[in-house]
Amino acid sequence: MVRKFLYVVAALVVLVIAAAVTYRVWGVDLIRRYMTPDVAFEAQAGLSKDAYLAQGMWLARPDIANNPALWVPASQQVGDGGAAIFFIHPTSYLATDHWNAPLDNAEANDRAALFLRGQASAFNATGQVWAPRYRQAAFGAFLTTRVDAEQALDLAYRDVAQAFDAFLAANPDRPIILAGHSQGGFHLTRLLRERVAGKPIARRIVAAYVVGWPVSRSTDLAALGLPECARADQSGCILSWLTFAAPADASLILDTFDATTGFNGQPRRGTPMVCTNPLTGTANGTAPASANLGTLFPSADLTTAALEAGRVPAACEGRGLLMIGEGPDVGPYVLPGNNYHVYDYSLFWANVRADAAKRLAAFPGNGR
Repeated sequence: MVRKFLYVVAALVVLVIAAAVTYRVWGVDLIRRYMTPDVAFEAQAGLSKDAYLAQGMWLARPDIANNPALWVPASQQVGDGGAAIFFIHPTSYLATDHWNAPLDNAEANDRAALFLRGQASAFNATGQVWAPRYRQAAFGAFLTTRVDAEQALDLAYRDVAQAFDAFLAANPDRPIILAGHSQGGFHLTRLLRERVAGKPIARRIVAAYVVGWPVSRSTDLAALGLPECARADQSGCILSWLTFAAPADASLILDTFDATTGFNGQPRRGTPMVCTNPLTGTANGTAPASANLGTLFPSADLTTAALEAGRVPAACEGRGLLMIGEGPDVGPYVLPGNNYHVYDYSLFWANVRADAAKRLAAFPGNGR
């Protein structure tokens, strides 16, 4: 059932590459035809037991050079607040020759590094960021209900879970922040269910940022093992949001979401989604643009970005969409329906940075 939602998210995000007019004229069918791999799924052995001991298996970790997660805009500084951050990047593999990205695919890795600069960098003052390479599912895996797609997602998750084990071994004592976006958010929900919920490690989780991925309060939240963040000074909780500008048309997402089954086996139809307002750090919060500490406005070549405060408001509305008013001009990748999915982190970059620091300070026994 979750595959249907994956289908929609991928169909939207792929518009970062395909012109929106093409989508409107020919729709998802055209994207499906040209973006779905036309080869059989290739069963692959698991990685070697010690694979993630190697620096080359990480896009970001404290001891590697040219770490993209250490990027900051002017006026900001990298620090180490004492936490360890495990960040799962969104889909960056767009080819159709494999169902899963080869680990050495330069284009996919470069694109993933770009995502880390605009997303994972928000956490680089709170602690040390670790972001693994993994054999991510291709965009095309989200465009079909074929068994190949399910196998591709399972393979990707196995890498993520193995990287998480290596991350834990390297960080036996630090408080932990979990974060991801889009496909990364999807894998994070499974990681929470299988590796965190009901386990001793749950006591070390400062917060889990399941951004750009929907979480039903009624059918999903309990299975994740952590409550929804209700307050800005709360630790050990989950944050999630899906960003839209007005006038928003979220029917494609909501109609598909309503056709899926939640983690408890019950239908998601009509259920409210977790909506954390990143400007307030509260559930279902509302805040004016003056509360926004800084939005990233990227340069045309995406090599840098300016941080501008007071530009974007945010309010949780309806079943749990995060609405930002008319929406700023942050780049060409706003998706149909005024969906700001690509900018879920960068619109609130400075607030996410402050939010993580506040939750770490509230973490029991942190001493800060």
